[in-house]
Amino acid sequence: MVPRDPRQGSLFDLSDRAKFRVTGADRIRFVNGQITNDVRKATDRTAIAACLLNVKGKMNAHVVVSLRDDSILIDTDAQLGEVLGTRLERYIISDDVQIEDVTNQFSMFHVLAGTVPTLAESSVSIARFRQPGWDLWVEAAQHDEMAQTLSDRLPLCDPACAEVFRIEQGIPAWGRELTEDTIPVEANLEESCIDYEKGCYIGQEIISRMRMSRQRNKGLYGLIAASGVSLSAGMKLHPADDEQKEAGWITSATHSDRLGKNIALGYVKRPFDRAGSQLLAGIGIAEIVNLPFDIPIGKH
Repeated sequence: MVPRDPRQGSLFDLSDRAKFRVTGADRIRFVNGQITNDVRKATDRTAIAACLLNVKGKMNAHVVVSLRDDSILIDTDAQLGEVLGTRLERYIISDDVQIEDVTNQFSMFHVLAGTVPTLAESSVSIARFRQPGWDLWVEAAQHDEMAQTLSDRLPLCDPACAEVFRIEQGIPAWGRELTEDTIPVEANLEESCIDYEKGCYIGQEIISRMRMSRQRNKGLYGLIAASGVSLSAGMKLHPADDEQKEAGWITSATHSDRLGKNIALGYVKRPFDRAGSQLLAGIGIAEIVNLPFDIPIGKH
């Protein structure tokens, strides 16, 4: 039986994500100088996604940012906690800004549901999976109680479920699709993470130049394997007519029960990056598709 579609309502436990609280009179200006999006779009009810870049326009972190009355909350992948904290501290010069690692103070849940959850003091709207959803921040001591309460109402999408769903939705993950060599435009993060009208930030020149040229050397796409073909992370992609030429590589792979196929995320280089084209993947063929994968909601 095909598992229930997470888009029909699901609970995700994101408590292991690294979390920071930024306070001080200059916090808005300071954070805006660090991220690719405009922090002023965020509120106490709506979060934004953004990237932190180096001077070459390559990623240091992918983050979610929300506002409180007297602070800014930033969360990122668990493995980037130390990196992000160090990066933010490095650029405090004469700013009235304080940065506190609050990873162990708060638990975080993400809910995909038709209505805004009211079980926590703080529920923040953010489309982490290309679907309307809400982050719930709770005190760490309340984790187990809140997890039980939420799971009584919604099915838990555990890490294995979340990984399949992430790939189906075409969401890039740190350490897979996102690394310190990634330019966010290449990872399809332009629409969700970049504001071209805001003030300056580190790495902006490179991103603006790419916007002007409308060219990228590679892009993140979906791949659907031909029947019986297995896909795996790290697998090289080649043009069907030239096995010696590299057209890209796979970053994440899984079997989608909802599609009934083996699928993957991967970077495809120009000029091979055309949806509908076929590439050699291992000993088989995979078709390039735009993301997210086209799965009718509620398919069983």
